Parts: sequence; structure tokens; C-alpha cells
Amino acid sequence: MTDTSSSHHGAPGRRWQLDTALAHLGRASAVAAKSVNPPIVRASTTVFESLAEFKASYQGTVFEAPRYGRSGTSTNFELQAAMAGLCGAQTCIATPSGLSAIAAVLGAHARPGCQILVQENVYGPTQTLCEKVLGPLQCRIDYFGSADALEEKLTAQAALIFLEVPSSLTMQMVDVAAVCEIARRQGVPVACDSTWGTPVFFDAHALGIDISLHAATKYINGHSDTLLGLLTGSYEALQSTRAWCDRHGTHVSADSCALALRGMRTLGLRMARHDASALAVASWLQAQPQIARVLFPALPSDPGHALWKQQFTGGPGPFTVELTPCSEPAYERFIDALRLFGLGTSWGGFESLVMPAIPHHLRALAVQPDDGRLVRFHIGLEAPEDLCSDLHEALRHVHR
Repeated sequence: MTDTSSSHHGAPGRRWQLDTALAHLGRASAVAAKSVNPPIVRASTTVFESLAEFKASYQGTVFEAPRYGRSGTSTNFELQAAMAGLCGAQTCIATPSGLSAIAAVLGAHARPGCQILVQENVYGPTQTLCEKVLGPLQCRIDYFGSADALEEKLTAQAALIFLEVPSSLTMQMVDVAAVCEIARRQGVPVACDSTWGTPVFFDAHALGIDISLHAATKYINGHSDTLLGLLTGSYEALQSTRAWCDRHGTHVSADSCALALRGMRTLGLRMARHDASALAVASWLQAQPQIARVLFPALPSDPGHALWKQQFTGGPGPFTVELTPCSEPAYERFIDALRLFGLGTSWGGFESLVMPAIPHHLRALAVQPDDGRLVRFHIGLEAPEDLCSDLHEALRHVHR
């Protein structure tokens, strides 16, 4: 998004550019505290002035004021208001992790006999939820790779279409606008895991997405020190999901929300750096003889580049690379030789990471299928020249 409706410390008003909004949204409660940052309010019990006020807090289904600790405190509401403002949405729900946000949306729309259509190659735990939790509930799960394939598989029992742009590990693109148009004609809501682009590079709701999901654990927090999920949309689009969260006790601590608000202040600056560095490193890797291909839609050579240009204004990574044919020991030597890339799950923090790009359901196997050596990189805030130098030294081990 390029601008956001806001006025001083978070109330709706004038139009602001993104970086200005990031600095000022979600600070309404800071005024009373005479501080720059809103105070961290930890509470299980909310105390009311009167019985009438107590009763009023339980009316309706929009929980954006103190009611009980599980529904949030002012710290939670500040983050939710800021995220809704950034996404151009009416409302936001915070959940304990990105996966819990996914589970809430899928769970809220699932019912026996319904059809849920899921984009191919989405995040592994999303597929696991569909197959291990929704499947036994007699939900029909159908996967699709394109808007045309979606239209062929869509039935009258469709309850939800779930996207992830780009898809996990394989980095495949889908025509979001075309998917949303098909869904609109059939009256089916569309949810999208928008973590990769964040609101900075991917305007999900402008493309027609009803519910946008973010693992705020990653870029939005940006410091690899908390778990958090955020859901944005209209009150109507999120009504069933909000009710699901309330019934299932989905709660986020005030501390996690405060950490995400802190990270959000520098989101625009960090995303610009991630974008430039990821493109520089991916372009460098593409030219190395040990690399068969780089899966990154921001590269002009990528099959999804045209769709990426239509839907995104930046490409922060992460991305996947395929090594030229090599043995498993050589693959291990390459990863173990890296010094500036931490070996671990997740991405979106200030530090660079590397991880074998193994589908989630195969990670527990002692011996991995030998169908291509894939590696996923997250490019952090280090100098890209240093990262390329580190990669250069490690790649020497591939065909030693």
C-alpha cells in the first residue's frame, strides 16, 4: 500500500504515506501515558464501572475493547488497529502464531460435506491441517494450481478458497485477481496467506481477497523473538473466524503484541533492504555453475514474474535454489560450510537463514527423496556482498 488513512496516533483522518503510518498508527493509548510507545497492559480481569457497562461489553461480536484478558488488552487493540490501517481493512484479529491464524480461518469455514479449495504447494502445516483435521471432519479438500483449474474443481458445496502467494518452497504464483473474480461470482470467500509480501509489497484486499493472513512472527515483528498471527478483513468477512477464536480461547499476550508493534515501526525500511539484498543475492546465485535454477518470482527469468509484477511492488524473499546434481554428503557440506546463514526454520528476521527445502511431511524421514537438492534462503540485513562471499566459499564444497 502507498498510503493509509490515519490521523494523530491512530484515529481515522487524513491520508498518510506508508512510512508515516508505520510510525504513528497504534499509539492512541500512548497519549495518556505521556510516552512514545503505548504501555504494555497485562491483565486477565477487566474491571467495569457498572453492570450496564459490563453487559455492553458482551453484546455483539466485535471485540475491540477490554472485556476479559483472553479477548485482549489495550496493547492488543493497538496492534490490531495499526495492522487494519496498514492493510486498508476494517478490522484485525491477533492470534498466537501464523499457524493458529490459518487454523482459525480453516476451522471457522469447515463443516461436514463442504468443499475447501487450497492452492497447490502451500505451507506444509496448512496441508497437514486440511488433511489430518478437516478431512476426518468430512470436508472435501481439493488442490488447484491455477485459476482455470480452480474453476473446473469448484462445486456448489465450496465454503472457502485458500491461497498462499507465492507458494511455500516452490514459489509458484497464481492469478489472484482471476481467482477472486471466480470466487465472487460463486459467492465463496477467499483467504490468502500474505506473509511473504506483507502489506508493504502486497495489497491483498485491493486484489479482492476477503481474509488476509500474516505470520507476524516473520517480517512484521522482524526480530525473531516472538510468535504471532494477524488476520485482516471486513467485520463481516472475519465474523465467523472471530467467533471461532473466542470459542477456542485463542489468545495473544500483550508482550507479543508490543514486540510486533516495535517491529512494525521499521517495517518499510527493513522491507526495502530485504528486497534489494534478496534480488542481488538471487541474481548472483543464478550465475553460479553449481546452481541449476533459482525459484524467485522477482527475477525476470522466473515463470511467475509477470504475475508477480501485477500483484507485488517488491520481492523480499525468501527464495529457493536448486543445486546441480550432487551427492547427499556434498549437499550437507555446502550447508554446513555457510557462516553468515543460520541453519533454522522460519524467516523474516534481521538475520540470514538457510534451510533444506524439504516438504513439511517429509522432514522426519531419515533419508530424503533424491529428486533434486533444494535449499531455501532468507536474506537478512547483512551486506549482500558479504553474503555472496560466504555463499561462494560454501559452493566450492558442492563438487569438491
